[in-house]
Amino acid sequence: MSQHRSLRAIATTGGKRNVLKRFERVGLLKKRNQWKEGDRITGLRKTKPDA
Repeated sequence: MSQHRSLRAIATTGGKRNVLKRFERVGLLKKRNQWKEGDRITGLRKTKPDA
């Protein structure tokens, strides 16, 4: 019996995620110099993950 592909864990499928966690978005914005220490962590700009 097979399992539907949407039910598999991301690690096993190697899928790309479109929605990032807040700490991931802050890290990415820091890397792009669009966020610095002391800035708000709420209301972050939309952030697309690197390809």
